[in-house]
Amino acid sequence: MPMLDTGKGKLHYQIEGHAEAPVLVLSNSLGTNLDMWSPQMPALLEHFRVLRYDTRGHGQSEVTPGPYTIAQLGADVVALLDHLQIARAHFCGLSMGGMTGMWLGIHAPSRIDKLALCNTSAAIGVPEMWNARITQVRQDGMQSVIPAVLERWFTTDFLIHAPTQVERVRAMLAATSVEGYVANCAAVRDMDQRTELGRITRPTLVIAGRYDKSTPPEHGEFIAKAIAGARYVELNAAHLSNWEVAQSFTQQLLDFLLN
Repeated sequence: MPMLDTGKGKLHYQIEGHAEAPVLVLSNSLGTNLDMWSPQMPALLEHFRVLRYDTRGHGQSEVTPGPYTIAQLGADVVALLDHLQIARAHFCGLSMGGMTGMWLGIHAPSRIDKLALCNTSAAIGVPEMWNARITQVRQDGMQSVIPAVLERWFTTDFLIHAPTQVERVRAMLAATSVEGYVANCAAVRDMDQRTELGRITRPTLVIAGRYDKSTPPEHGEFIAKAIAGARYVELNAAHLSNWEVAQSFTQQLLDFLLN
C-alpha cells in the first residue's frame, strides 16, 4: 500500500504500467476512491503508466482536519509527482477530480502534458446547498445522502439494469469518511475558477454527460469555450460517465491522449 507523507497529510496511491510509458494521473470524484477508475484501467495500461490516488480525506488517504481547498488538493498532486520524480504527466479528473485538474492547468502548467476535465464545473451550486449537505452528513452519516447521489450520478436506466456496477459505487460512497467528505464538500463549495480558465494553455478535453444533473452539459461547454482549443465531447450518460458508458468514455480519452 504505497503511501506518501507530504508533511501535510498522507496520500494513498497506486502506480502501474510500463516504467517507460508516459504517465497518466487519474483523480477521483467526491465520495469515491481510486477504484472509481477500474472500468478504464485495462485499456489505459496498454499505453500509459497510470498513477491513481485517493484524494485527501477519501479511501485510504489520511483524513486531515478540514475544510479543504481545491488549491490544497492540487498541491497534493504536485507533491505526488515530486515524490515519484515525474516531471510532467497527463491528467484526467472527473467531477472534483476535474476541479483539481483545472487548478493544475492554471497554477502548475509545467507539470501537465494533456488535461482531461470530465463531468465537472468551474463553479458549482450555491453555498447554502453545500452547507445543507454538510449538515445532513454530519448529523445522519453518509447513508443519508447516498440514494440522492446515485440518482444524480446515473440515469434511471443504468440504475435499473446495472445493479452490480451501481453497488460497487454505492460501496465506495458508504466507505467514505464523514469528516473527509465534509471537508471536500467545503473545497467544492468555496471554489470558483471561472475567471481563470483562460489561463489554461495545455491541450484540453472536456467530457460532459447529456443527462448529468450534478454538472450539466452547459458547465462543460462553458469550460471548453473558455480554454483555447479545447475539445468538447458529450456522452449519453449522467454524472459518472466513466462507469455508465465506460467504453465510449475510454475511447474518447484514448483518442485525445494518443493523437
